[in-house]
Amino acid sequence: MATSRPRSLILSFYGAFVRQLDGWIAVSHLLTLMAEINLDPQAVRSSMSRLKQIGWLAASRRNGAAGYALSSVARAALDAGDERIYGAQRAADLADGWAVVVFSVPEHRRADRHLLRSRLTWLGFGAPAPGVWIAPRRLLDPTRAMLESLGLAGYVDLFHATYTGFGDARSLVARCWDLDGVRAQYAEFIAVHRPVDRAWRQRAGSERDAFADYLAALDRWRGLPFLDPGLPAELLPPGWEGRTASELFARLRERLAGAALEHVRRVVEGPVARESSIHG
Repeated sequence: MATSRPRSLILSFYGAFVRQLDGWIAVSHLLTLMAEINLDPQAVRSSMSRLKQIGWLAASRRNGAAGYALSSVARAALDAGDERIYGAQRAADLADGWAVVVFSVPEHRRADRHLLRSRLTWLGFGAPAPGVWIAPRRLLDPTRAMLESLGLAGYVDLFHATYTGFGDARSLVARCWDLDGVRAQYAEFIAVHRPVDRAWRQRAGSERDAFADYLAALDRWRGLPFLDPGLPAELLPPGWEGRTASELFARLRERLAGAALEHVRRVVEGPVARESSIHG
């Protein structure tokens, strides 16, 4: 498996495996495992350095071996994303209505404005107009909790609303979310990983094969649930691929994740090459 996204793959690797192995891995073991998915050592070192600079990883030594541990910020972010990434995807009920966020942030608090926008996007909101964001009603409580935890509630009015016109609700949704773009990514995921699923049904591969195939699927999948808030089925284009893609990822996870973790565990329990310094 080759990729042009080493940093993304490393984050996927940490989220799926390193969290279950005390949150730390030796550099030599990381390089071994990344080489198995055709990542160049220099690209791995460069990516680790960048992840360290932005506060996601912390360089440390254990028993004389250089390695990287997840920061508390990174662990919290990965933990928060688990439900979206691994949860079963379901469409919202149109009759439940919408969560609506209206906000106004002073110019001198620009950082808060950026944080608010990024967190609303992460939750799955779309914006029909500047300062107005909407999402399915079921996101109302998580949104309230997010605003309160970040101290942003003072900028926001929060509503439970029903759309009554004048335009078509499908057109509104199309303005707020890039459904064509999301659909294309779902279709790509299915096209790439359905043959993998079919192959594993036909024959049993090694734990190393399971590691490579599962990490590839997870890395391609994990961003998609954050682009798709689970809109009501009536408002989606016919033949929406979201559920098919979600079920495909769930099958791959069930079939491969355990064997993949065992492979990683075997590698990290092996000899550690000592390094004179931690790069980056």
